[in-house]
Amino acid sequence: MIDIPMTTSDAGIALIQEFEGCVLHAYPDPATGSVPWTIGYGHTHGVQPGDTCDRDQAVAWLREDLQWAEAAVNQYVTVPLAQPQFDALVSFTFNLGSGALAQSTLLRLLNDGTDPAQVSPQFLRWNRGPNGPMPGLTRRRAAEKAMFDGNTIHAVAA
Repeated sequence: MIDIPMTTSDAGIALIQEFEGCVLHAYPDPATGSVPWTIGYGHTHGVQPGDTCDRDQAVAWLREDLQWAEAAVNQYVTVPLAQPQFDALVSFTFNLGSGALAQSTLLRLLNDGTDPAQVSPQFLRWNRGPNGPMPGLTRRRAAEKAMFDGNTIHAVAA
């Protein structure tokens, strides 16, 4: 039997869009004031000053940009996942990187066969920046946990 890699559903894309935000013109990296230039939902590949896009292009780029996060989840998770669980893990990985997923207690518990209801609170641990908990990350992790748990996700207030 051939395992077909999972991909992010429309619901998962919507969750990621909610937290990434969309800018339809190229803007410089806030830390450097220049490269990497970013557009859409965090797309950086080939972006130059003055570039613009529409929402359809931004979504297409997001789907392309998610491929590495999808590949990481497909690689590191060794147990079957429901689509909402996969989507939540892709959002988590896209935001934090594949190394965070690979080293996480969340992944270890999941792969050990722990009840998903006991795994999902692990999302909430990943809400800190250099100066402590960040409200945006707290909201994102709560939404990812809810999605992982199979709950319907609605727009998250800022």
